[in-house]
Amino acid sequence: MTSEPRNPVIQTFIGNLVAAFVKPDPQNRRSMIIISVLIVVGVVIDQATKALALAKLTPGEPISIISDIFQLSLLRNPGAAFGTGASLTVGFAILAIVVLTLLTFFVVPKVRSMVWAIPIGLGMAGMTGNFVDRLIRPPGIFQGHVIDFFAVKYFAVFNVADIFLTVAAILVVALTLFYKTDFTGTKTDRADKDATVDEG
Repeated sequence: MTSEPRNPVIQTFIGNLVAAFVKPDPQNRRSMIIISVLIVVGVVIDQATKALALAKLTPGEPISIISDIFQLSLLRNPGAAFGTGASLTVGFAILAIVVLTLLTFFVVPKVRSMVWAIPIGLGMAGMTGNFVDRLIRPPGIFQGHVIDFFAVKYFAVFNVADIFLTVAAILVVALTLFYKTDFTGTKTDRADKDATVDEG
């Protein structure tokens, strides 16, 4: 009796689970440690600063740090980073779950570059920090308003999680353009081109 062929997507998923949580190689293990530490520390810092903002700031009563250019101003944001998409709170919560799940099971198990682990960890910390707000803040689960408190004139009101996301995005672009390996530790076309130039 022959068994039916397994779904390759399911096989990949199970393989990634095994690689991530059972048998990570040394390079992947180090990268996972960096990512995990960044997520935990990042979320703690994000939530601690939000708790401090809620305790010390009053909506509509900003505290000036640099004149009116940079202020501490409490804002409960139902949208995404930097106040965008205010009408899509539940959608952003669901999107965060999907993205974090995909990163956890399909990207993190393949990370074998400690340099790439930094933006991945920061990005996941930022997403998790704001997702926590959507879970625990009023008016309710998946509808919670994100706490923002850094206000830059003519720009936006944002929080620490948004800063993590922005830094992560900048690092990903920079590494993609200039670094010689991708997040799996594989040499990129740029590395081959640079080697060719050096030989010439």
